[in-house]
Amino acid sequence: MKLAFSTLGVPAMPLADVAALAAGTGYDGVELRTHPEEPVHPDLSAPERQRVRAEFARAGVEVLCLAGYVRVAAPGEDGPVLTGLDRLVRLAGDLGAPFVRVFPGAEGADPAEADAAAARRLGAAAETAAGLGVRILLETHDSHRTGADVSRVLGTVGHRHAGALWDVLHTWLGGEPPRTSAACLGPFLGYVQVKDVASAEDPAPVPLGTGVLPLAECLSLADGDGWVSWEYEKRWFKAAPELPGLLVAGREQLRSLR
Repeated sequence: MKLAFSTLGVPAMPLADVAALAAGTGYDGVELRTHPEEPVHPDLSAPERQRVRAEFARAGVEVLCLAGYVRVAAPGEDGPVLTGLDRLVRLAGDLGAPFVRVFPGAEGADPAEADAAAARRLGAAAETAAGLGVRILLETHDSHRTGADVSRVLGTVGHRHAGALWDVLHTWLGGEPPRTSAACLGPFLGYVQVKDVASAEDPAPVPLGTGVLPLAECLSLADGDGWVSWEYEKRWFKAAPELPGLLVAGREQLRSLR
């Protein structure tokens, strides 16, 4: 098992410090939140991209994923979505990241139309992604929060470079048993994203193993040699404990579950 954490847990931390934190606490990689307010975003120049890649290489830390905000099932024209996908995938190629994260984003839309739009757009972008050695991962989230929802789209795409990101919180909130999620997502799975919360009504992050999510069961069903990333959503919950002080204990907790 290889471990990563998301920069959602360390908002506003300089990239050099993120890389040093990962290396110093025994994590193999990081998920970089990729948004205009963050240090990493698609408008970076070529020299800036080279510097980001070099920063993590010096620390011996992998950039696992660029966590983007493209909504592939959203209503509307394909053009803006395809442009967003292309920019995100090319940024990942320049940074050496094997994965990019995208959302469904089809709340309120006709389900069949949303599935078709997502499959069409992912299929179109997958060829570019393949040429750059990048996989586009559709996260279990919002309108497609279960493994069954995401696998329904990816089964239509049928391309190796369009896969799934299993966010265990959302499949749990969707009422889907871990065994069902794993069975649905297994053929497409890029990696597993973990977190923990006190209850379905209180989504504030808590240290791994102190909440209600069935982490042990989820991880027992995933590839033992794959990546597991801890998304600690400190950015959205200012009162939550700081992530850096939790990382070592979180690492040990995750290793104890496999």
